[in-house]
Amino acid sequence: MNPSLSIETATQLAVFLANRPGALARVCDALAKAEININALATSDTVDHTVVRMLVSDPTKALMLLGEAGVLALETEVLMVETANQPGVLAKIAERLAEEGVNIEYVYLAGGRDAEKGPIVLRSSDIEKAERALRNL
Repeated sequence: MNPSLSIETATQLAVFLANRPGALARVCDALAKAEININALATSDTVDHTVVRMLVSDPTKALMLLGEAGVLALETEVLMVETANQPGVLAKIAERLAEEGVNIEYVYLAGGRDAEKGPIVLRSSDIEKAERALRNL
């Protein structure tokens, strides 16, 4: 395996919120008060709701907390790939998965402009196959 690449499976929460001012603030505040850290987050919106995908420090506790607050949240398994923050890395990952017949359902990433490494969160049609394919990258 490439030493600049680390791969692990992670539990992601998909949180469904009303597309209204303050909805995300309330969820983030509740997680903070429960001392749950948000490690990655992406949102996508529709006309009436927003899907917030997040990786948190304690997904089980967060899921229970959100459920008790009446917020719909679902768990999904994703891959967390930490790799060099340089041009072409995501292209290599996407090409390798395509070669193996694995579809990328969605992906989000983060990396500061000067960061040497950055995390990529990836949901694929087959998590185990994707992980095997990327370990040989």
